[in-house]
Amino acid sequence: MCQANVNYARKKRRSGRRGAEREEDRGKKTRSLNFRFRFVLGSRRIMCYDAISRACAAARPADKCKEIRRMKNEGKTGTASETKREQSKKELRAAKALAARQEKAKRAKRRLRRLRRLIIFVLIMAVLGTAVYAVIQKLKSEYTVNYQAYSATTGTISNSLSFSGTLQAVNNTTYTAAFDGTVRALYAEKGSDVKQGDTLLRFSNGKSVTADFDGRINQLQVAEGDEVKEGDTLLQLVDFSHMKVSIRVDEYDISDVKVGDECRVTATATENTFTSVIEDINYVSSSTGSVAYYTATAYVDVKSGVYPGMQVTVTIPQDEATDVVILKEDALSFDQTNQAFVYMLADDGTLETVYVKTGVSNGNYVEIKQGLKSGDTVYAEVKASETGTGGLLSSLFGSTNIMGGSRQSGTRQSSQSGRGSTGGFSGGNWSGSFPGSAGGGR
Repeated sequence: MCQANVNYARKKRRSGRRGAEREEDRGKKTRSLNFRFRFVLGSRRIMCYDAISRACAAARPADKCKEIRRMKNEGKTGTASETKREQSKKELRAAKALAARQEKAKRAKRRLRRLRRLIIFVLIMAVLGTAVYAVIQKLKSEYTVNYQAYSATTGTISNSLSFSGTLQAVNNTTYTAAFDGTVRALYAEKGSDVKQGDTLLRFSNGKSVTADFDGRINQLQVAEGDEVKEGDTLLQLVDFSHMKVSIRVDEYDISDVKVGDECRVTATATENTFTSVIEDINYVSSSTGSVAYYTATAYVDVKSGVYPGMQVTVTIPQDEATDVVILKEDALSFDQTNQAFVYMLADDGTLETVYVKTGVSNGNYVEIKQGLKSGDTVYAEVKASETGTGGLLSSLFGSTNIMGGSRQSGTRQSSQSGRGSTGGFSGGNWSGSFPGSAGGGR
């Protein structure tokens, strides 16, 4: 087949040119022949291409020779290209495998670093935990909870409302001259007591000045024979035995104050106390602040030495309980539901929780209606210091029962009387199991 192609090429060379049409036909045939040889494989394909190339080189058309050379090159490099592609694929697979191994190694290193850090962190936390535990145990062994003992007694307890006020004279009159004239006679001296209707002085024209109420001559501005003009001040008459006091009651306490309520009026300077009643309440507030105040008035008969303008305290009794069990309020503790309880010493030497029912309270003592009887001893934990080691131990070991002072409000006053001890330390520090949160009262 290859020899036929060679002969055909030689024949064409001998024939020469026979016109443009034959030349075109010859080119078409050559291209068709070349196309068929592209499917020839191996060395035979290359040999045919070489023969055709040599035959075409002798022919005139140079473009055909170029095409044959291109086909030859393609035939020669076909097998090499396939081999190179296979080799490239192998190299790519090898590179991917190497990258996968490297990435796996990196992940293994990262896991190892993380594991190493975790181990170090666990060891550090273990050391710190051991140190903290040791410190806490040492502090706990040195910490002793102190309890103060209180005794329940029988007595009377009451509370009351308290207000401040100022004494004012009810009857206070200043006499002046109603006309021009001369004072002919004086029938009273400065500081002397007079009765209602007594003549105090007389003018030269026969007219006189009489007392309108029982009282004392506080000021005397004239003497016998003095000339006075209309409007001149003659004297001042004041009733120092009958006074009034006005108190301001805020909107929170006005519902507890009523006309007719008994009250006690105590002069701050002399400490004299007088009984009275609330005579009048003005329910129209005159205050302009955020809290409304109302005015209540009481009248009081005082002794000598108490004068208008003195500061007094008006006390209005409220609740009162007589011959009941009373206990210091510092002895009470309260649970999360605000239920009152106390600690009492059990037979086994531990403290147990006992719930109690309270009644009248005056901010210092409280009535115990149920849970205790007179003579019972109860315990309250002494408040630990909120700074330094005391505050630390208090927060660590449950010292939560903080005992404050008297719970006495600014306007509430109280009183109590009882028989027996009112509480105190009993035997110093008491050592025993701490009861913890309230529960299981008897």
